[in-house]
Amino acid sequence: MKVLVTGVKGQLGHDVVNELKKRGHTAIGVDIDEMDITDAASVEHVIKEAAPDAVIHCAAYTAVDAAEDNEDLCRRVNAGGTANIAQVCGELNCKLMYISTDYVFSGQGTRPWEPDDERQPLNVYGQTKYEGELAVERLEKYFIVRIAWVFGVNGKNFIKTMLNLGKTRDTLTVVCDQIGSPTYTYDLARLLVDMIGTDRYGRYHATNEGLCSWHEFAVEIFRQAGMNVNVIPVTSDQYPAKAKRPANSRMDKSKLDASGFERLPSWQDALGRYLRELGY
Repeated sequence: MKVLVTGVKGQLGHDVVNELKKRGHTAIGVDIDEMDITDAASVEHVIKEAAPDAVIHCAAYTAVDAAEDNEDLCRRVNAGGTANIAQVCGELNCKLMYISTDYVFSGQGTRPWEPDDERQPLNVYGQTKYEGELAVERLEKYFIVRIAWVFGVNGKNFIKTMLNLGKTRDTLTVVCDQIGSPTYTYDLARLLVDMIGTDRYGRYHATNEGLCSWHEFAVEIFRQAGMNVNVIPVTSDQYPAKAKRPANSRMDKSKLDASGFERLPSWQDALGRYLRELGY
């Protein structure tokens, strides 16, 4: 199978290309230098020249707070760029997998979000990712895979931030009223490659198993890394950010079971493997 992967310099794109190659598939990884997704002509040229069987679209504008001040750029990338890719995939009749986010939901309540729940984004980033989903849903052969709280070796993430802060501070404050599931890109990449080889299309949720708050996540990071850091819980109101964050990022993953896909390991297990990868 020949698969084109966007956002290869990011955490997930990097791991997806590695996983494809490991399984003997032809992987073509592109980033903004090879294909500017906001440029329809560039997208058409690169994808048609590659003539892939599938596209896994990991590239996105993900700076959630900055998006509030850069709505046009965020929309050009997340909505327009995705529409450009969907257009060409439709013409080539090739599969498209779009990596989306829990931010397309309102973030209210405590019930885990199901893949077909109503989408009510509460910030610019979530709104533009929702618009990207709508562009993809015009196709017949599409997967929308919503992920959350991502960490990988290639790029910045919450774990790396905590580890760096923990080297210079013995006390940190972390929000305790946002609940979700951390997701290791190495584990996720294996699932995505499993999925793209099938025709079990539709919307899915994929995160590592288990739930925690950001505070609980931070405590476990320092525990497993063997660092003595006091983590004080605070509410979101005490830690204001430009973009509103979802309090409820619980994701219902039963559709993975129903479609015959294997769930990811627990987030604690994933964290341990990741820390070893980083040398802790």
